[in-house]
Amino acid sequence: MSSRLPRALLQGLIDDAAVFPPGLAPLPRAVSEHLARTAYRPCVGPLLVPATAAADVRELAGQAHLRVGLIARPGMPVEPLREGVAALVGSTVEVAGVEVGAAADWESLVGLGVPVTVEIPRDGFVAALDRVAATSRQTSRNPLVQAKFRTGATEVWAWPDEAELARFLVACLERDLPFKLTGGLHHVVRADHPGPHGPQHGLLNVLAAVHVAAQGAPETVVADLLTQRDAAPLADLLTGLTIEQVGRVRWAFTAYGCCTVLDPLSELAALDLIDKEHE
Repeated sequence: MSSRLPRALLQGLIDDAAVFPPGLAPLPRAVSEHLARTAYRPCVGPLLVPATAAADVRELAGQAHLRVGLIARPGMPVEPLREGVAALVGSTVEVAGVEVGAAADWESLVGLGVPVTVEIPRDGFVAALDRVAATSRQTSRNPLVQAKFRTGATEVWAWPDEAELARFLVACLERDLPFKLTGGLHHVVRADHPGPHGPQHGLLNVLAAVHVAAQGAPETVVADLLTQRDAAPLADLLTGLTIEQVGRVRWAFTAYGCCTVLDPLSELAALDLIDKEHE
């Protein structure tokens, strides 16, 4: 493969989730490594941290500018997010957004003036999406209100197969609702992996699937792309996207969280789809 992926397709795509499972990096190390990172820096978004750690992040950042996403995982209340945003006012730490579960009083966070991301559950899937989409339309994306879906398995969340992920992607595009993904996107293409992680979706698969979903493809076509295990046809599709098509993909798919940020990027570089960059 000699063609490269459009730079805009990967710009700021990967949120640094180093402190969350399975990475579980200590917060001081995560902040230090995020600030020092040079490899593939244009592709890396904010550092994701627990909302309860906002004051610690402020101290660890010192005088350095640091963009963070404050996280309250599903089942947690919104108060730590409010307190976290307030704790960072006037500091060098910029709040890139807050993330919370759909069962929380997340609408009240829109008044904070920062992007709000709502994780969509399996139970009440349609109702939760409709609620987020309605608020997203009302705010006219100022601030951004978007959905989030978990693509990797956890102890309490079974891995979503291609049909379930395709359902989410198409549902968001039908509602003109931006979204991000979290968990499991450690590799370039769909594959089975030994150990507890099992099957995983591929980054190229997801980008291609979002593109065809944005063109109005049905769930079955989107799901078929998510099952592709050969990088070549996915890369051929994505390297041929126009500027407008890339913009549509990234309007919809704003980011995904990854605890080992360089994993998918180093694989893309090995395929000569992006330039190799080193620490």
